[in-house]
Amino acid sequence: MTHLHTHFSTRLNLLLANNQQHLLCGGLKGIEKESLRIANNGFIAQTPHPVALGSALTHPYITTDYSEALLEFITPPFTDIKETLSFLDHIHRFVYAHLDQEMLLGASMPCGINGDESIPIAEYGTSNIGRMKHVYRHGLWHRYGRTMQAIAGIHFNYSVPEALWPVLQRQENPQVSLEQFKADAYFGLIRNFQRVGWLILYLFGASPAICKNFFKSRPALMTQFDEFDPGTLYHPYATSLRMSDIGYKSKNQADLKIDYNSLEGYVSSLGAAIATPYPEYEKIGTFANGHYLQLNSNILQIENEFYSTIRPKQIINSGEKPTLALKRRGVRYIEIRSLDLDLFNPLGIDEGKARFIEALLLTCLLKDSPATSPQEHQINNSNQLAVAHYGRKPGLELQKGEQKIPLRDWAAEILEDMQPVCEILDQDNADKPYDAALQQQWKTVQNPDLTASARILDTMADQHKPFARIALDISAEHGHYFKEQPLDDDNTEQFYKMAKVSLAKQKEIESKDELPFDEFLRQYFAQG
Repeated sequence: MTHLHTHFSTRLNLLLANNQQHLLCGGLKGIEKESLRIANNGFIAQTPHPVALGSALTHPYITTDYSEALLEFITPPFTDIKETLSFLDHIHRFVYAHLDQEMLLGASMPCGINGDESIPIAEYGTSNIGRMKHVYRHGLWHRYGRTMQAIAGIHFNYSVPEALWPVLQRQENPQVSLEQFKADAYFGLIRNFQRVGWLILYLFGASPAICKNFFKSRPALMTQFDEFDPGTLYHPYATSLRMSDIGYKSKNQADLKIDYNSLEGYVSSLGAAIATPYPEYEKIGTFANGHYLQLNSNILQIENEFYSTIRPKQIINSGEKPTLALKRRGVRYIEIRSLDLDLFNPLGIDEGKARFIEALLLTCLLKDSPATSPQEHQINNSNQLAVAHYGRKPGLELQKGEQKIPLRDWAAEILEDMQPVCEILDQDNADKPYDAALQQQWKTVQNPDLTASARILDTMADQHKPFARIALDISAEHGHYFKEQPLDDDNTEQFYKMAKVSLAKQKEIESKDELPFDEFLRQYFAQG
């Protein structure tokens, strides 16, 4: 491909003019997938994290999120998404061999809740870092309730091919350091994704319905929804209620002004939120009856509490603050956080979806990305909420700049912009998998009935079953799928070794702790 795309960006056209477009290929892709363990009675498992899986504190690939029952699987990053998904598949098969009578819930919105207290908070042992992780989760409980923390999702991690950066820097801004150029470009990608990220909810949202028991601790929220049946609430045109205002939203976070116009601004504004007291959380207190209730009473306890659809990330050293890692070593990769679990896929994500997301992210990197104003930030959030609640509604319009535009028209523009990127990513593959992924989503834009959210509601209606029953039935099918083809001996042995090493590493950390926990926390927050 040598022709220029006049409607597209200078960045892509320069690569094409110099025959360097192949440098867009081979970015690293990793996946983090959360799934609730469900007991054979259909309720959230009350058992501890299975010892055979290793230490949730130190295992590199199998851990827990908020709840002791909320497993999190983490793949290494691979250039070939097939390898990423294969590793995720191996984790599933190993885990299923050690779940006894339990299964993994294949839906994002939790089922089997019997009140807030039925969701056990994750335990990480007696070390200072383990205690900190547990106390942080206690703080989330007191601030937001436990139910919200049982929501599961998929995080898609992506890093731009390293060989691309010096070429772009020489073309565009050789005066700045390579690290600064990379940071600026990654934040440009992030801003563009925030503008068009609603498309992920429309195409891949899979949480249009919610069990009524999800609202047991927040009954007032139930009035916002229609009743599907005695046990289920929903919106007829919803795509991803997980990403709506009933999910990880709160008044204090809604008022945060996190700066995405530069790495420096991002680190500074996020750091300020972690250091600023919040009256409602001060009322909770930090310590009572010999126990920590939360890490602090500030707007955010730590960086991870800030819920965003996309994050800049850097690999952190043990005990290092994430913002400090970014400040010291720049952006290593980005994390997309708006993906629901695909209930119709045993892994929760498939190859075509992953390829589409990679192409979308590169499109966001290549397009011009002006700074975001507070007003535009509000518009981006409003568009996301509109699609989360009403994304499949015929004629739905979104706000694009100064004008309203039909969702379908804007989606078509985005997909058209992705076409040349998919052509480049497909250049060495006769099967054209990126173009195939794009064509599939063209069909989904034209026909909302093809979305996972529509298919879930259709399945509920066809089978006359509540959301919980459908979710549990399909999850059980996934369990049979993994159990029928156990992991091979070599890979099983590798996971056993990793589990053993992780347990030993946790013991080592616990034996070496010398600082009192209070002092450990003081030193942690004093970093930088």
